[in-house]
Amino acid sequence: MSDPNLADLDAFVAVARARSFRGAARLKGISASALSEALRRLEARLGIRLLNRTTRSVTPTEAGARLLDRLGPAIREIESALDSVNDSVDEAAGTLRLNAPTVVTRHILPSIVNRFLAAHPRISLEIENNDSFIDVLAEGFDAGIRYEESLERDMVAVPIGPRQQRYVLAGSPTYLAARGTPRHPRDLLGHACIRHRFASRVTVQWEFEKDGEVVKIAVAGPLIATSAELEAQAAIAGLGLICTFEEYLADGLATGALVPLLEDWLPPFSGPRLYYAQRQHMPPPLRVFIDFIKADNG
Repeated sequence: MSDPNLADLDAFVAVARARSFRGAARLKGISASALSEALRRLEARLGIRLLNRTTRSVTPTEAGARLLDRLGPAIREIESALDSVNDSVDEAAGTLRLNAPTVVTRHILPSIVNRFLAAHPRISLEIENNDSFIDVLAEGFDAGIRYEESLERDMVAVPIGPRQQRYVLAGSPTYLAARGTPRHPRDLLGHACIRHRFASRVTVQWEFEKDGEVVKIAVAGPLIATSAELEAQAAIAGLGLICTFEEYLADGLATGALVPLLEDWLPPFSGPRLYYAQRQHMPPPLRVFIDFIKADNG
């Protein structure tokens, strides 16, 4: 048996960690087919299957899990050596891949990104919108940004952007003059409401809370959309009431085109968090970004 080369072992570790050829390929910056070929060579040289592959998942075999456990310390030592090389230069360099929901990419990240890239010109950012919770590592991202998600083992979260945000229920003056002003969340059952549909195809109930009482309302109305901007414009036009992130309605609220409603039923909630895998040696661009976010939050 010929000795397996380091590149093939590295390919195995990447795929086994990501549990996905596609996710590992994005992390490594190579094609999924190249990783598949590397795994084929490695398994042929060792004479044993290391990964179970199906159309929906990739998991280590018993032998693969043992190999991954033994290779882990060695790979981390190599990563440490590479980190020390990166640390020896004046400025961290490389690509940082982030996944974030639309409201964050449009209303929170622009200021952060502009200041971060100005301070670290040798780092490039790749940011993808996604309003569903995903396995960021399996999908090839270095970190994700989400709201109050339950984190998997070995994941860490730090606040990014505002510590608190809120939803606002609002309607146009013309709509309220014609249909009346709701005084309690249950009054919304008699109103036209503009709803949002998420990428998962789910349209959620509107939730309100006051003095420990939680009220969930399955509203109805003339418009369901996946664009918060379209929904806001429909509310301004008087088509119905809207309940969404305050950031999407800020202009309409500031000009009086929208009137806030039931404000005491919509308490603030925790702002977004940057979450990433806990590991001793992380990519320098991610480490620099985390330090920047922590300093930015004071």
